[in-house]
Amino acid sequence: MSRSGGELSPALRLGLFGVGLAGVFGLAVAVGPVVVPSDTVTAWAQRAEHDGPHGSVGDEASESHSHPSPDEVPGLSLDADGYRLDGLHAPGETGDPGELGFRILDVHDDPVTDFDLTHERPLHLIVVRSDGAQFRHVHPELGADGVWSIPWDWDAAGGYRLFADFRPAGHDRTLTLTTTTTVNGVLSATDAPTPGERVVQAGPYTVELSGDPVAGTEAELEFTVRQDGRPVTAIEPYLGAAGHLVMLRVGDLGYLHAHPLDEADTVGTTDLGPVIRFAATPPTAGDYLVYVDFRVAGQVHTAAFTVVATPGEAEAEPHAESGDHAAGH
Repeated sequence: MSRSGGELSPALRLGLFGVGLAGVFGLAVAVGPVVVPSDTVTAWAQRAEHDGPHGSVGDEASESHSHPSPDEVPGLSLDADGYRLDGLHAPGETGDPGELGFRILDVHDDPVTDFDLTHERPLHLIVVRSDGAQFRHVHPELGADGVWSIPWDWDAAGGYRLFADFRPAGHDRTLTLTTTTTVNGVLSATDAPTPGERVVQAGPYTVELSGDPVAGTEAELEFTVRQDGRPVTAIEPYLGAAGHLVMLRVGDLGYLHAHPLDEADTVGTTDLGPVIRFAATPPTAGDYLVYVDFRVAGQVHTAAFTVVATPGEAEAEPHAESGDHAAGH
C-alpha cells in the first residue's frame, strides 16, 4: 500500500478512505470507508513527514498541499484523548427499520454517561454517505447503560460515515469520533451537493451562500434564506444560535467545527433572519461539503453546498530551492 520509492500514500497517512463511486454504481452497495485508531493515524502522519513530500488526498485535492496532523482535523479516527466510539449497531439494509446505537468508552473501557452540553445537547450525531449525500444531524438518547440510541431507517444504500460530536464532563475540548457502516440495497442516484452552486433549495426555501473561504484563515460564511423571492425573517433559534453548520473536507471527510456568529444569548428568542452567519477556518485548500441547519415554524431544514477553499498565503508560497519548506508544510 505504499508508493514506489517507499513514500507512504496520502490515504494511509491520515487514515483516509476511498469513495470510489464509479466502481460501485453497478453494485448493490457502495464500498465502505476505512477508519483507524488515532495512534495509528499519528504514526502514519509522522512517517509521511519524514519520508517525503506531501501528496494529494483523493481526486479533487491539490497535489501540492499538505494535511495538518490528525489533532488539527477532527473526525478521522475512532478514538481521541482516551475516549473511543464503540459497539455501533444499526439496520443492515434499506427498508428494515430498527435502532442505531453506540457507546462512548473511556480509557478504562467503561461507558461514559456524564457529558457537558455543547450547542444545547450532550451529543450530536452526524450521518452522511461517503459521497456527501444522505446527510442527517440527529440527537440520540442516552440510556443508563451508556448506550446512545435512536430509531433508524436507511433511505439509500451505500457506505456511511458517522460522527459523534460531544464533550465529556469536565473535559477541556469537544471531541469528534467517527466510525463507518455499510448499508445493503439498491444504490440510488446521488443527491450530494453540486460543486459551485451558490443557491440551493431546502424544503420550500431557497438558501444563498456568500463568502469565500481561504485555507488557514477564518472566513465568514453567510446564508440568506428566502421563500418565493422574499426574505425569511421568522427563523427560530436552533441549538442556541440562528442555525448550525457542519463542514466536511471532500476526500477524507475531516470534520470542521464552525462557530455561529449569532448566538441565542446575544440575539434573544425573537425571530431571526434572513441571514445566518458562521465563522470557519478550512485547514487546507480544496472542496468542502457544507450543511447548514435552520428552523422555521418548528421544522428544521438543511441546505447543502460544496464550496472551494482557496490556498492561503503559506500554501501559495513555492518551496525554497535550499530544501527548506514553506511555512505551514
